[in-house]
Amino acid sequence: MDNTALTPAARLAEVRANIAKVCKPARREPADITLIAVSKTHPAERIEPLIAAGQRVFGENRVQEAQAKWPALRAAYPDLELHLIGQLQSNKAEEAVALFDCIHALDRPSLLTALAKAMAKLAKPVPCFVQVNIGDEPQKGGCALADLPAFLEAVRASGIPLAGLMCIPPADIEPAPFFGLLAKLAADHGLTGLSMGMSGDYETAVMLGATHVRVGSALFGARA
Repeated sequence: MDNTALTPAARLAEVRANIAKVCKPARREPADITLIAVSKTHPAERIEPLIAAGQRVFGENRVQEAQAKWPALRAAYPDLELHLIGQLQSNKAEEAVALFDCIHALDRPSLLTALAKAMAKLAKPVPCFVQVNIGDEPQKGGCALADLPAFLEAVRASGIPLAGLMCIPPADIEPAPFFGLLAKLAADHGLTGLSMGMSGDYETAVMLGATHVRVGSALFGARA
């Protein structure tokens, strides 16, 4: 649905109402779902109307882009929470730990080592979601399904706070089976956090147990 004519406040209200609507049949509380407004590529002046409308959790894809705009925003609004939702290079681990409150793309041993080292150095434990390559796609980041048990064990041993599992289902395929599989994997490993669902499928994700949804265009309007 094209909601580009709506104000940012109206778009936010619409997304929140949609989440509340699907929570009912799923017997869930809307308060248990964290809505992450994906502000990548959007300048501060596009972000501030959402902050004014009450949104407090934002997501960025790249460390460099976030460094350019978020220190000033956070100085102005100290209660904001910033999540890194894109792929993270190991050499950017320390910068990511310094800037973000949560990381959604922990997916390989080299990054685990770099993050653990950075968190120890900065004395800042940052919760991390382990990204799972749920559709077994060679071009996509994420821990392979077969490697997941051993990797989760390594994350737990590292002392990094384990927030749960994250996935991006294959494009143009019904996402429900992939969300269902991620929820099962999380339950099998005693995890409750599920970062899944974007603008096109967040309602399905909430129905299937998402605790964090990453919504961009439904909040900011279609990207130019």
